[in-house]
Formats: sequence, C-alpha cells, structure tokens
Amino acid sequence: MSSQVLNILGRVLIAALFIPAGLSKITGFEGTVGYIASQGLPLPTVAAILAIIVEVGVAAALLFNVKTYWAALILAVFCIVSALGFHQFWAAPAEMAQMQQINFFKNLAIAGGLFLLAANSCTTVRASK
Repeated sequence: MSSQVLNILGRVLIAALFIPAGLSKITGFEGTVGYIASQGLPLPTVAAILAIIVEVGVAAALLFNVKTYWAALILAVFCIVSALGFHQFWAAPAEMAQMQQINFFKNLAIAGGLFLLAANSCTTVRASK
C-alpha cells in the first residue's frame, strides 16, 4: 500500500475512535458530567465541553487532514490526560485494576501513535516544500 493510502487509513481509524465517543458525550451530556465529577476531577461541565470539542472537532480536523500536526498533538495530550484521570489502575479496586491498566496503556499507545502522526505530518510538509 502507498504511504498516502496508509495515512488516510490511519486518520480514518483514529477518528473512528474519537468522533463517536464525542457524539455520545453530546447526547449523554449530563451523564458525562456526572462521570467526570465522580472521578473527582475539577470543573466537570467545562471538562465535558472540552472533551466534546477535542473528540469531535479536533478529531474531525485530523480526519480531514486539517492542521494535522496540531490535531495529533492535541489528541495525544488528551489521551494522556484521560489515562491519568480515568484509568488509575494503581488506585483501582483489585477486581478493576487489570482492566484499568489495559485501558491506561491503550491510551498511552494511542498517544504514541498520534505523536508519530504529528512527526510524520512535519516531515511530509517539509518534503513538499
């Protein structure tokens, strides 16, 4: 497969993770705010709005190859913050620790892929100049 096809496929698959999650936060806004509050995070309404903007807006920018570098960096940071805020396996009850650890490291792996996409978008821009 060409690198262009792989780039498009990667962006589509990454967006497929974030955009539906963001849309579900819109339709279940009160539940999202409640869940964020239950995790002890500050300003749960603001956090929910920011999550929606990132998951829908920034992921759409990534999907359509608009400001890919910045979109990938923002989504990577979002994944790391989400891992730290919502998947604290080290503090989870024993019956939940393994699943939280898996989700924690999946978020970090997704962030790693997004950092690679950001780096790749830099070299692509430089190469085309």
